[in-house]
Amino acid sequence: MEVRRSRFLAQACRVDSEQHARAFIADVRSAHHDARHHCTAFVIGPRADLQRSNDDGEPAGTAGRPILEIISGRELSDVVVVVTRWFGGILLGAGGLVRAYGDATAAVLDRAGVRRREELALGVVTVPVAESGAFEHRLRRAADVVTVEYDNAVNFTVAVPDLDDLDRQLAAWSSGSIRVEPMGSQWRDLPNRDL
Repeated sequence: MEVRRSRFLAQACRVDSEQHARAFIADVRSAHHDARHHCTAFVIGPRADLQRSNDDGEPAGTAGRPILEIISGRELSDVVVVVTRWFGGILLGAGGLVRAYGDATAAVLDRAGVRRREELALGVVTVPVAESGAFEHRLRRAADVVTVEYDNAVNFTVAVPDLDDLDRQLAAWSSGSIRVEPMGSQWRDLPNRDL
C-alpha cells in the first residue's frame, strides 16, 4: 500500500518459536535490504505468552506497537508480521505512522486467514488386522487419525478432545476388547470453517 509516497509491504508467517520468528524477520530484511524500516511484532504460545515488537528506527510506539495491537486484538498467536517501509520523502507524523502500520497489518492478516488450533489428547488404538478396515472407517469419523502403523496388528494414533468418550465408543464397537492407550497431548490444526 502507499501512503503519501511511502510504500508499505506487510508480510505474515505462522511461527512456533521466537527463533522461527526472528529467522523470518531476517529473511524479509535480506530480501528487501533497500527499505529503510522493517517494523515487526510477533505473538507466540497457546496463551500468547511471548509478545515482542520493534519500531526499527521509526518514532517509539508508532510501528511495532500498532502491529502488535492488531495481532493481539484479533486474539492471534503463533504469528509474526513484518511491515517494510520505503520512505517516500514526506513525513507522516505519529498518527499517520500508527494508521499506516496498523492498516498494513490488518490487510495482510485479512488475506492470510485464520487457522484454529486446539490441544487434543493423543491415544493409540490397537486393532487386529482382520478388523482394521471397519475400525479405521469408524475411527476416522470419531477422531483425527494422526498415523497408521501396520505390524502384527494395526496401531492407529488418534487425536480427540476427550479420550474417555472415544474409549467408550471403542468398547461398544468391540464388546470391550479394544481400548485406547493414552499418549499425552498435541496442539492440532482444526479444519478450516467460518468462525
